[in-house]
Amino acid sequence: MAASKTGESDSMRVEVALVRQLAALLDETNLTEIEVHDGDRAIRVARGGVAVAAAAPAPVAAAPAPAAAAPSAAAPAEHPGTVKSPMVGTAYLSPEPGAKNYVEVGASVKEGDTLLIVEAMKVMNPIVAPKGGKVKSILVSNEQPVEYDQPLVIIE
Repeated sequence: MAASKTGESDSMRVEVALVRQLAALLDETNLTEIEVHDGDRAIRVARGGVAVAAAAPAPVAAAPAPAAAAPSAAAPAEHPGTVKSPMVGTAYLSPEPGAKNYVEVGASVKEGDTLLIVEAMKVMNPIVAPKGGKVKSILVSNEQPVEYDQPLVIIE
């Protein structure tokens, strides 16, 4: 029995403390999943499983009925001026709580201007305008969790 237990221990040993730390990190950062590799072993912790990742596109998929009436509002990801999130994290529209937002709808921006911040793993990542133009739409709210490639802002 000891040999069998050792064999199971080597192949199925899970460090509960590490899983708990990763789960706490998910909560702190509002990430949906995190994966850690150590040699040939990996631990993946996800909040809500795959359904969470699929939930982000679901509202867009539910929008096609109104899309026939208003095509410009239906597909922000298809708009040539859409700025998408380069990572999973939390969107912040201003540099600090209570401060004025980086941009407002209708504001003119130049290439390189900060539009908002996406915080991931306690790192604040500025999302900058890839081109100059007018902010047509801000598609996220302050402190909203965002997914990779999620449309954030539309610039025309």
